[in-house]
Amino acid sequence: MKNPMYIDLTTDYAFKRIFASGVNKDLLINFINEVFRGRKKIIDLFYNRNEYVGDNEELGSVILDLSCTAEDGSKIILEVQTSPQLNFKRRMLYYGGKLIADQAPKGNRRGWNYGIAAVYVIVLMEGFVFSEQVEGNSVFQDICLCNSDTGAIFYEDLHFMYIQLLNFTKASEQLESDLDRWLYILKKMPLMDNQPAYLQQPLFEKLFEVARYSKLNMEERAMYDISLKRKWDQEAVRQYQEQQLEETIQKGLQQGIEQDIKRGIEKGLERGVEQGSDAKSYAIIKRMIDRNGWSDEVIADLVEVTVDYVKEVRRQETK
Repeated sequence: MKNPMYIDLTTDYAFKRIFASGVNKDLLINFINEVFRGRKKIIDLFYNRNEYVGDNEELGSVILDLSCTAEDGSKIILEVQTSPQLNFKRRMLYYGGKLIADQAPKGNRRGWNYGIAAVYVIVLMEGFVFSEQVEGNSVFQDICLCNSDTGAIFYEDLHFMYIQLLNFTKASEQLESDLDRWLYILKKMPLMDNQPAYLQQPLFEKLFEVARYSKLNMEERAMYDISLKRKWDQEAVRQYQEQQLEETIQKGLQQGIEQDIKRGIEKGLERGVEQGSDAKSYAIIKRMIDRNGWSDEVIADLVEVTVDYVKEVRRQETK
């Protein structure tokens, strides 16, 4: 394959190379400030350690793409997710809760008086979106604690900010803000041969310069290529799942034969078993919940999982 001009910033390696480097801190600060959209202004930040060990074997080692502290003490997590995962929202809650709990001193809790700094979890969702039945088709989801009856904000300093890149569909001539330009770059940079005139700003000039593929040495290229292949594999699995499920459902609906649906799903699962049966089952169940009025028992029988597993997926998708 012909070497690209620029690296894909949504791959794990490229994301950390660009945004977790102290010399590029100005890029990260600008991007985060654009995501805050005027609510908060960060002047400086400090990089934290980027790994937290889970509290039990099931959780395992939790790897955070990027964890930093703003000048005012606010804690910020910035993460890229390229595929849906079971307990996705709960895992983000764990991350935010962990940053809150870690602020507690070892002693003198009374003197500390629960002086908790604000916590922001920013998640770039690349390659998948939330269920449209619940979150719609917006680009941003800004979640905080609120009164479920009135909608009034109960606690302002804990936010979960999800950016659904698949829902960002603006063309180059429609870009209105620097945030639009950032999202456009995140999606389109790997396809560009040069820096476009409409992105000619000093900050973006630096971004395009440090993101050149030619800047990588041999070892870095190997690491980037592995990271890129992993992303492509995940996307191929996702597209195959959707295609197989769509064909299966359409065939079943046309013929009215449940056995055809089950056979098609089983075939898709068998072909992709090496890619992780849990992820496939989750994606299939999610699609069946979104598109059909079937009961948990019917879905469990078709996909050959437990009813409790289906209920857990439904619970995740309706939060």
